[in-house]
Amino acid sequence: MAQLPILEYPDPRLRRKAQPVTRFDATLRRLAADMLETMYAAPGIGLAAVQVDNLVRMVVLDVSEEKNQPLVLVNPRLTALPGERSCYDEGCLSVPGFYETVERPARVLIEAQDLDGQPLRLEADGLLATCVQHEVDHLEGKLFVDYISSLKRERIRKRLEKQHRVKDSA
Repeated sequence: MAQLPILEYPDPRLRRKAQPVTRFDATLRRLAADMLETMYAAPGIGLAAVQVDNLVRMVVLDVSEEKNQPLVLVNPRLTALPGERSCYDEGCLSVPGFYETVERPARVLIEAQDLDGQPLRLEADGLLATCVQHEVDHLEGKLFVDYISSLKRERIRKRLEKQHRVKDSA
């Protein structure tokens, strides 16, 4: 396993759409393992393949307190379930150091495949529902900053660009 570099906003590669997975093989399993290692080391609770510059429709998550319940979703599709909406202060490994309140459906139906291509179907609420929606957004080229005001988004972009310039000149 290896830790992978995480793309940071406003890198334009984060805006690309991921392609469906059609080959369920050792390469896919290795990518999933590397993504989990990267996510845990960051530390984070979710990571989409797009964030590590891989354009496949796969996300990894672990919202457990002990960080011992990894979930790998290949080709995930979400359906918002009727009912309430919830607000969470979201952060992102691709937007380090920033948190903003985002409103999303409180419950979702997840349909996906596992690493062997077998179908998965589960309902999620709470933090898992928020996290999976956040990560699936990445597969569509969307970031949590797209849910906030353009003024806040621009401030975040400028601060991260400045941090990148300082880091690159060091």
